Amino acid sequence: MELQIFRPPSFAGTMVFLVRSRVQQWKNQCRFSASTMLSGHRFYSTEKNDALPSLKQLSDAKVIYAAAPALGHNKEAHPESSARVPAIVTALEQMELTSKFRGSDVLELQNFHLASVDDVASVHAKAYVFGLEKAMDQASEQGLIVIDGSGPTYATSTTFHESLVAAGAGLALVDSVVAASKNQLDPPTAFALIRPPGHHAIPEGPMGFCVFGNVAIAARYAQRVHGLKRVFIIDFDVHHGNGTNDAFFEDPDIFFLSTHQAGSYPGTGKIDQIGKGAGEGATLNLPLPGGSGDTAMRTVFDEVIVPCAQRFKPDIFLVSAGYDGHVLDPLANLQLTTSTYYMLASNIKQLAKDLCGGRCVFFLEGGYNLKSLSYSVADSFRAFLGEPSLAAEFDNPAYLYEEPSDREEIEVGEAGAALEECEEIEVGEAGAATLGDYFKISGREFVNLSQDYRHGILLSVLRV
Repeated sequence: MELQIFRPPSFAGTMVFLVRSRVQQWKNQCRFSASTMLSGHRFYSTEKNDALPSLKQLSDAKVIYAAAPALGHNKEAHPESSARVPAIVTALEQMELTSKFRGSDVLELQNFHLASVDDVASVHAKAYVFGLEKAMDQASEQGLIVIDGSGPTYATSTTFHESLVAAGAGLALVDSVVAASKNQLDPPTAFALIRPPGHHAIPEGPMGFCVFGNVAIAARYAQRVHGLKRVFIIDFDVHHGNGTNDAFFEDPDIFFLSTHQAGSYPGTGKIDQIGKGAGEGATLNLPLPGGSGDTAMRTVFDEVIVPCAQRFKPDIFLVSAGYDGHVLDPLANLQLTTSTYYMLASNIKQLAKDLCGGRCVFFLEGGYNLKSLSYSVADSFRAFLGEPSLAAEFDNPAYLYEEPSDREEIEVGEAGAALEECEEIEVGEAGAATLGDYFKISGREFVNLSQDYRHGILLSVLRV
């Protein structure tokens, strides 16, 4: 389907040409050997690499990022393509958000080591990890193989290596942010511009375009290497991060919170999936009705995410940053805008500063319209820099329609009646408690409510 896209004059004219040029530049300069990969001016090594930025560089920076485009991991006409990261980097350069224009405020991490098999195996079964490595021979012979039918998820001869690069970039950014936080109260916010994405990859294998769970691997790494016991993961991709959900479903020290479109792929992320055993109450899934937009997301952030994080008291925030909820994205039906993503970036950065010394790392997940993806990531960088949003230059209100929050199909109904019968929860002016109110009062007791009751609380949040 041909998507009608608003193209601002300052951006659209050269975008396609610049992205193609960036991809070709990286491809021309790419080198492989048994232990290293040189892609452009970026050096990835299997040996442990202590050449992280200096403390002065980290102290001066407001944003630190790493780009791992996985150019060899590509399938013609597939939405999760090798053009995604180059499109973002091109936009950052064109909008003067790189160190070339911002000096020490923006720091690109160019030198980092690959994730080890042990790093990956902290989340994934070793049988899967070694099986994928072995499958590279088949991929080399055939050019491309399907490793999971959903999506589908494909692999090329470089997929295993480039997936280790992607995960390694995230670990290096965790190292950098933690190092900076030991010397300053406001460390840089980090962004791993990496692919393949990760949040659908389950412990037993790949799924939904995803190979290794980059955020999940980073969470275990933060715990194991840096002693950051309590990790809060926010996933605002339009699709439920089922892989991350499954990895930590029984872990009380990793809080996984997902906002996603109800009924979308992969069909998981129901509101009654709240953890199991010791981890009960440390998973919160918030499925949003199709058509939800900026108002719903702002309300959910204020009423749900903030009180959850405040009660959990995390040591670090990790963010699965999917930009496929944008109204222009072809794979779903939310109507978030570039300004929504600016709000999320700004508010999450502030929440991390308030609760855990500013330690926060974003990881690229979905986002398949290259223009809305690159513009939204660029505006996230502006939020990290403390600068005003330029979303108005890209967002076109003509694409938006009435959000479903006041429509008949999400009326609370019987679940709403249950809200009014409960005497333990403060009731707002409209006669219905919000999920935020409940967490402020009772915290984990939320999990003891019936599914209908929890659903009613969620819908009351969206009735704005």
